[in-house]
Amino acid sequence: MSDFDYDVLVIGAGPGGYVAAIRAAQLGLKTACAESRETLGGTCLNVGCIPSKAMLHASELYDEAANGALAKLGVKIDKMSLDLPTLQGQRVDAVKGLTGGIEFLFKKNKVTWLKGLASFTGANTVEINGEKVTAKNIVIATGSSVTPLPGVAVDNAGGKIVDSTGALELDKVPGHLVVVGGGVIGLELGSVWKRLGAKVTVVEYLDQILPGMDGEVRKEANKIFKKQGFEYKLGTKVTGAEVGKKGVTLTVEPAAGGDAETIEADVVLVSIGRRPNTEGLGLDKIGLELNARSQIETDHDFATKVPGVWAIGDVIPGPMLAHKAEDEGIAVAENIAGLTGIVNHAVIPSVVYTKPEIAGVGLTEEQAKEKGAIKVGKFPMMANSRAKTNHEPDGFVKIIADAETDKVLGVWIIAVPAGTMIAQAAQAMEFGASSEDIAYTCHAHPTHSEAIKEAAMAVTGKPIHM
Repeated sequence: MSDFDYDVLVIGAGPGGYVAAIRAAQLGLKTACAESRETLGGTCLNVGCIPSKAMLHASELYDEAANGALAKLGVKIDKMSLDLPTLQGQRVDAVKGLTGGIEFLFKKNKVTWLKGLASFTGANTVEINGEKVTAKNIVIATGSSVTPLPGVAVDNAGGKIVDSTGALELDKVPGHLVVVGGGVIGLELGSVWKRLGAKVTVVEYLDQILPGMDGEVRKEANKIFKKQGFEYKLGTKVTGAEVGKKGVTLTVEPAAGGDAETIEADVVLVSIGRRPNTEGLGLDKIGLELNARSQIETDHDFATKVPGVWAIGDVIPGPMLAHKAEDEGIAVAENIAGLTGIVNHAVIPSVVYTKPEIAGVGLTEEQAKEKGAIKVGKFPMMANSRAKTNHEPDGFVKIIADAETDKVLGVWIIAVPAGTMIAQAAQAMEFGASSEDIAYTCHAHPTHSEAIKEAAMAVTGKPIHM
């Protein structure tokens, strides 16, 4: 009989935590998961990836109907209107269904849900709601939360200065939405409200949107969103915000220094990034310090320097992505069970769910050039028969390969279904594919994915359809 209450205790039930708990239980370990939210699934399911996709999908359909895209296809709508409460209702239903699904999976796999905040009192002991719980292995999977912007206080209940959570729950379409931060979250939520009728201005500190993505992709995305009616203030920093009866007066100035100016907004969305949730965990009690970015350092197996304590997801270095956390959740559970759990951090796709979608995996062209000689193949979506037929001409596929070995180093896509298309690229890279391997793989016609084949052909020769 073990001296511990559990073999594995996971702190946090987001995409990393709940997956780790289920996998550990599947491997025969007595498992519990501590979660303080009323529902499982973490930020991703409750106020992040899932509800934002529900809003994005609905707003795309509304936009197609309202702005004549359907009329071009012969679908005429004589009278239409926006029913925002129903649109919001389907978001709530999506969240309810999926969070309830995790609760079912916990029961099915015999994972105990310990409701409350867990804090370390020792290396194998935590306290939850005043009760002591012990575990042979403890996995920290507490995720991340919104990074605050100095001088701009978020008040989601007030509905004027909001973060991503508040931006999902607005009860009316703002006349003017100012998005602070030109990253993934800001552009996705900006897209939702733009399609539903808001004027959208994006204020970004850097001189280009989508930091961290391939340079050519960033420029093209900038052009596409401008065409959609987004306004930009790039190279601009926000220095203050004043909430009035009607809206918010935002003070901004050039990032490089210069004269301040004000912007009047009905709603301001602060989306300048996320930071790891490590406060209140009692890490000092077990001698676990954070790195300069407030993250927990682990080894290749996701073990911290404290024996029996592991960490995954947004609290450790790497991209803050749900699927990265999920893969680490499976890997850490397998490592705890004595198997070999590995995550290839060089092949983690990232997606922006705007229209068109933007996706990338592996190195950007800039990063690849730093490492050595490369060849690049590109193919525009306007030359792809399916995209052309569907009136979806924006974007391209770009494949970056090693000049000597032809091994694929990175793939970047702007296309309506780029998020789905990128899976093929990630799988090819996982198997160490060359661009020739992709070029000689038969792709179904007519599909958007043929653009990947043509871009691969462009690396070493010439594509057929341009």
